[in-house]
This record gives sequence, structure tokens and C-alpha cells, in this order.
Amino acid sequence: MRKIGIFFALLLVVLIAAVFAWNNPGTLDVDIAFTRFENVSVPLAFAVAFAVGWLVGLISAGAAVIRMAGERRRLRRKLRLAEAEVSSLRSLPLHDAD
Repeated sequence: MRKIGIFFALLLVVLIAAVFAWNNPGTLDVDIAFTRFENVSVPLAFAVAFAVGWLVGLISAGAAVIRMAGERRRLRRKLRLAEAEVSSLRSLPLHDAD
């Protein structure tokens, strides 16, 4: 069921992109800091901007996931040490306070 939903969402995005491209046949000049592109179609410029934004978001999310995985490993190590300490303390004999 999930695959069908993803398929229809992807199909909807493609259809929206096609309608956008059909309604915006013009060109524009794109000037980024180190180079200039002339006569770039509007849909292509939007698609590239979307792809670059998606990649930046993916890299940001990946960095956050890697950071959380490291934190999780550190916490699991601390938990193992704490459990080992509790286990060793439980095995010690109790002494009466006289």
C-alpha cells in the first residue's frame, strides 16, 4: 500500500512539473558568484534549484543522523558500564553496621 502511495505522489510531482514547464516556456540568465549561464529555461532553473536544495537538506539530515548515531553509541557504552557496575555491586556481600 505504501509503494502505491509513493508512486502516486511521484506521479503528481511529475505532472505538476510538466504543467509548470508547459506554462513557463521562457528563458532567463542565471548569474551565480563565479559564472553566468545565459538563456536557461525557467523549468530547468527551477529544477536545478530544487535539486540543489534537496541535496543540501539531505546532507544536513545525514549529518544530524550521524551525530545522533554517535551519541547513541556513547550512551549504550555508558549503559553497559553502569549495568556491569550494578551487577558487581549486587554480588558483593552485605556487611552489618555495628
